[in-house]
Amino acid sequence: MTPAVIQLAAEAAERRSAEVTDWGERIAWVVGLLVFIAFVYWLMRQGWKWRGALQNDLPELPAAPDGLPEHRLALTGRYHGSTTAGQWLDRIVAHGLGVRSRVELTLTDAGLDVVRPGATDFFVPAAQLRGARLDKGIAGKVLTEGGLLVVTWAHGDKLIDSGFRSDRAAEHAAWVEAVNLMNQSITTEGAER
Repeated sequence: MTPAVIQLAAEAAERRSAEVTDWGERIAWVVGLLVFIAFVYWLMRQGWKWRGALQNDLPELPAAPDGLPEHRLALTGRYHGSTTAGQWLDRIVAHGLGVRSRVELTLTDAGLDVVRPGATDFFVPAAQLRGARLDKGIAGKVLTEGGLLVVTWAHGDKLIDSGFRSDRAAEHAAWVEAVNLMNQSITTEGAER
C-alpha cells in the first residue's frame, strides 16, 4: 500500500458518523418548556383573580333601564378597559370591567349605555357621569395623543375611568363635549335645588 492510501484509511477510521439525535432528551426539553409556559399562564390567571378579589367591594354594574330616551350620540368601536380614576395603570377587573371587547356606546339624557358583545353590558346613569376627555392611554393600551376617549363616572364610592376608541376617531371630540355639557347641566341643576 502506498502512503497516500494508508493515510486515507487512517483518516476514514478517525472519522465517525454523526451522532444520532437523542429524541428522549429533546422531548424532555420540549415538555419542560411547555410546562414552564403553562405555569406562567397559571400565575397570570391567579394574579387576575386576586385583583378581582381585592375589588369585590365594587357594587354590581347597573343594567340599562327599559325605554331609554332618544340618543344624543352613538358610536361603535372598542372598549379597552376601566381603571381607578386618575390612575391609568390601576386596572379594574371586577364584574368584567377588565375584559376588552367591541362596544356600542349610546349617550342619552338618561345616561351612557355600554353594550359589549361577548362581555357584560352596563349602564352609567347621567347623575353618575363626571366628565370625559381625550387621552393617550389606559392600562394595557397606549395610543397616539388624543386617540382614546376616557369617560369618568362614579360607581359606589369609587371614581372610574373607562377607555373607548371609536371606529371613527374624529367622533371623540363631540363625545367629550356632549358628556362634559351633560355633566355641567346636571351639576348646575343639583346646585339650584
